[in-house]
Amino acid sequence: MATDTPVKERSVPKPQFTDAEAGAREFPSSDSRSFNYFTPRKRRATVYEDVTVDVQPDPDRYLTQGWVYAFADGTAGYPQEWTKLKSSNWHEFLDPNEEWEQTIYRNNAAVVRQVQQNIANAKAAGSFANLNRGWTKVLEQHVFAWAHAEHGIGMHVYIPANRDAPTNMINNALAVGGAHKLRFAQDLILYNLELGEQIEGFDGSAHKTTWQEDPHWQATRENVEELTGIRDWAEAFFATAVIFEPLVGELFRSGLVMQAAALHGDYVTPSLMGNGESDATREQRGARALFAMLANDERHGEENRATMQSWLSTWTPPSVSAGQQLQPIWSQLPEKVVRFEDSLGRSKERFESLLGDISLETPKELNA
Repeated sequence: MATDTPVKERSVPKPQFTDAEAGAREFPSSDSRSFNYFTPRKRRATVYEDVTVDVQPDPDRYLTQGWVYAFADGTAGYPQEWTKLKSSNWHEFLDPNEEWEQTIYRNNAAVVRQVQQNIANAKAAGSFANLNRGWTKVLEQHVFAWAHAEHGIGMHVYIPANRDAPTNMINNALAVGGAHKLRFAQDLILYNLELGEQIEGFDGSAHKTTWQEDPHWQATRENVEELTGIRDWAEAFFATAVIFEPLVGELFRSGLVMQAAALHGDYVTPSLMGNGESDATREQRGARALFAMLANDERHGEENRATMQSWLSTWTPPSVSAGQQLQPIWSQLPEKVVRFEDSLGRSKERFESLLGDISLETPKELNA
């Protein structure tokens, strides 16, 4: 009679949980059948929040094993020390523009279609042949020189800052800002090429000489190049969106080009410049929310305000100088539709209003 062979117990390693695995920590709604890794701004999360918040994991929030990658020097992840500003919760910032991958494609595509349609309508109507010749020279030399400023800021300010920012919400907003800047620079250059085909004798390369050699533009060029050299990502964003854009960018785009173009028979350029102005307003909206959050931080607000005031003292003078040195361009307009002093006054008012929203004081250097 056969005897039952005892079943041999296999030696199988048992999993040992150390709480170092991703998702070990508790988070809002972690015990619910339906949860988010974050607390939505409103009752329900928006699509922007679902696809942006915490896509980049942060050991300070959920993970206990720390960053799983590092640079060659040992620096890991996204160090908060890459800016002088401090926050009790960097993740509190949510971009008020709610820009993410889908919206940036959709919005930029709509802008490009609008520009192309305006150009096509102007060609069909023969409008380019009726442009004031003096205004054509302003387009050649100055309007298209602005493309260099937009490209420099987009490529060498916003994109590097995007890599260094500590959360998805911030670096996503900066990445979108860089994409808008690069698209606007491209819009200007493509429009320049179109005018070269439509207007006899149009010098499509004059903008390069203007940017590199024209004395009226050298302070602006120097300002942009200095912005690209800032290593603190928050300082770079602050000096660009809060200081440079209202005192130089808005001054030129809105205070000159958009005011003067129509009177010289040009209705295409204002619509194109208006898109760039809309982009800058969008970035300022995000900057206002971020820096106001930091200025009013319960633990670090006072220190942050002092830091930002020092940045204002550093970066306001070069932007004021850049704007003032553009003044002779207003005198080159065949039709004097707007005074430089009026344009500068409006830009300064916008600048002061923006600082007030961030709880900062207007620097004395503004009117030095």
